[in-house]
Amino acid sequence: MGPTQKPNVCRRLSRRALGCFSRDAGVVQRTNLGILRALVCQESTKFKNVWTTHSKSPIAYERGRIYFDNYRCCVSSVASEPRKLYEMPKCSRSEKIEDALLWECPVILELGHSSRSHCSQVSSEQRLSIGPAGRHSAACFAVPCGIPCSTFFTHRNFGDQQKCDIYLSPQIFGNVTDATLSHGILIVMYSSGLVRLYSFQAITEQFMQQRLDLGYACRWGGTTGTVGEAPFGIPCNIKITDMPPILFEVSSLENAFQIGGHPWHYIITPNKKKQKGVFHICALKDNSLAKNGIQEMECCSLESDWIYFHPDASGRIIHVGPNQVKVLKLSEVENSSTQHQISEDFVIFANREKNENENLFTVTASGRVVKKSFDLLDDDPEQETFKSVDYEDELDLLSVVAVTQIDAEGKAHLDFHCNEYGTLLKSIPLVESWDVTYSHEVYFDRDLVLHIEQKPSRVFSCYVYQMVCDPGEEEEITNRNCEKE
Repeated sequence: MGPTQKPNVCRRLSRRALGCFSRDAGVVQRTNLGILRALVCQESTKFKNVWTTHSKSPIAYERGRIYFDNYRCCVSSVASEPRKLYEMPKCSRSEKIEDALLWECPVILELGHSSRSHCSQVSSEQRLSIGPAGRHSAACFAVPCGIPCSTFFTHRNFGDQQKCDIYLSPQIFGNVTDATLSHGILIVMYSSGLVRLYSFQAITEQFMQQRLDLGYACRWGGTTGTVGEAPFGIPCNIKITDMPPILFEVSSLENAFQIGGHPWHYIITPNKKKQKGVFHICALKDNSLAKNGIQEMECCSLESDWIYFHPDASGRIIHVGPNQVKVLKLSEVENSSTQHQISEDFVIFANREKNENENLFTVTASGRVVKKSFDLLDDDPEQETFKSVDYEDELDLLSVVAVTQIDAEGKAHLDFHCNEYGTLLKSIPLVESWDVTYSHEVYFDRDLVLHIEQKPSRVFSCYVYQMVCDPGEEEEITNRNCEKE
């Protein structure tokens, strides 16, 4: 490279694939995220409400982008103040946007290979319109009015390039109540509680009629068009004519079923109503129950507790109740490499004071003095109650939303906990009131906090918070992290 030539970004990005370098893109990225985590968690850092908006249509958020008007309008939340990125044309009166597939792709360098991306696509009479091109684009389903959509399900997987809208024929799969596609596995659910797993790769290999390339010309059914663009859309190129092989099936209450852990385990609730709130953790290979594998949180609440495998790929399990968050770990039983056990890694407790009104004395009609014992519900609004738990993978932080009803107004705060030990590192108060009867979603994404609220009469509100820190402390933390390298 000559002295006047500019650095080649492709060469620099591809260095990481050739081996470990002290200043490769991965090291720089991890260093920057370490600095950001320190800035987020330091005491003087504040999160300021920089933008609030309201809408009559649902509001959605994904990876720094806020979507309005059924994904027709896209706003970036990355800048100091949200700004509109694009707005797609309105649908005709005979159509409406039914759903959207959000597609993102990392920088992929395939030296010596074609960069043309192949994508197996499945749809029916629906037209799929791809939004403006870029790293993160929205694909919106514009469906002719009057066509029922209950027989279709949408697959959203941001980590791969496959996006599908699949019709499950009752003649082949029976009366399906719900279905989803995750990590190459088609999961089909039935009203009886039965859950069945199929290999989606095997389905595409057996039943794909024609391979499609997004953005390229295609001839289908006597018509030629560009795949993914209106009005051609994405043809239904997979037609399932026979029952595919069943990989695994199990029965669970309300179809509650999850797979994760190392080695593979699954979580179900026994298919009986009286077992609601009881979770069984079993080995996938032989269905054996793990030691201490029956998890039941001792709580009395209107809303059920919930459990799921930790999204950090550690194989741990998160069990959330109204007043505590348990992080459980899966490990081998001592002197046995085949059996595994469940144990507590750490527990996060809600900040509650002991109720002074408990165990009051009362006088009966006969004059006897007796002790009267009563307990509040564990999710009583006057006590701090956990509403959601999420994981910020880039900063390695657990974010927990806790709410307390004070008089007629609810107040919420978002707490950041160390993902490894559960230590409380930061607490951020939300300035807007929190009505526990409304539907809420809270997102924590790097230096951004976003709260979406659905009020009665389909009124949606969006509150955007951004990190504000002292420039002097920011420089000090940056220098300190640079000195560690």
